[in-house]
Amino acid sequence: MIEHKTQIRVRYADTDMMGVVYHANYAIYFEVARTEMFRAIEMPYAELEKNGIRLPVVDLHCKYHRPALYDDLLTVTATMKEMPGVRIRFEYKVENQKGELLCEGDTVLVFTDINSGRPVRMPSYVGEVIQKYFE
Repeated sequence: MIEHKTQIRVRYADTDMMGVVYHANYAIYFEVARTEMFRAIEMPYAELEKNGIRLPVVDLHCKYHRPALYDDLLTVTATMKEMPGVRIRFEYKVENQKGELLCEGDTVLVFTDINSGRPVRMPSYVGEVIQKYFE
């Protein structure tokens, strides 16, 4: 299992007219968390793209529990619980500075060839990096 925590400060631009984080911004927070997870395990997305791989999101779920507010310091925990194949699944938990659960969700991404856009199996060099966390 891989778990990584990323902190994000809520900007004024992230909020809506009700003064809470606009719901679609959680998808952005999820993206920040998973890209930082990949960076932390020394597999940045930019390297994947240099090697001809992209990871588009094909499924996203989000369950809101409490609102995040302007200037809150959020901790977004991204977790990968299973070894990927063609698909890679992440789970997320968003908490505020008080430790209150605000949101939880998951995304599924697919390894694709950068030129054809067609799904491909996870490249072996990615599997070698990730496998260490599942031993």
